[in-house]
Amino acid sequence: MPITYRTAIADDAADCIDLRGRTRENAFSAAQLAALGITVESWAEGIAQGGFPGHVAEVGGRMVGYCFGDRDSGEIIVLALLPDWEGKGIGKALLARMVEDFRGWGFARLFLGCAADPAVRSHGFYRHLGWRPTGEIDDLGDEVLELRLAV
Repeated sequence: MPITYRTAIADDAADCIDLRGRTRENAFSAAQLAALGITVESWAEGIAQGGFPGHVAEVGGRMVGYCFGDRDSGEIIVLALLPDWEGKGIGKALLARMVEDFRGWGFARLFLGCAADPAVRSHGFYRHLGWRPTGEIDDLGDEVLELRLAV
């Protein structure tokens, strides 16, 4: 089945929270997200107000992945895929869409938090795409990576 990419809308928030709890690595349940202040309502509001833009990937009308950023800071805040859809280029395509959005908004530098453990898939994934360590560790204990953009 073909993969469809589109801009996220507020009505996607519940599916995003559900999907995040079903990822293979770094899964967060709805309860864990709520403890961090992330609820369906807050996520939907962030999308609707433009502060947390994103892109989703769908197959047969069902969400299989997404990527969101923080419009004010240039942070990629989440990239998540269902396990059956890993390794098919979806994560790379979603991330590329967000990077292009940020480039269009005039950002020269993007950043994200990533597991420092080389055994975790995201560790090599982002580095392969040109993201580089800054030497910083974020509040969640993740390594901060950055991507410099030609504007």
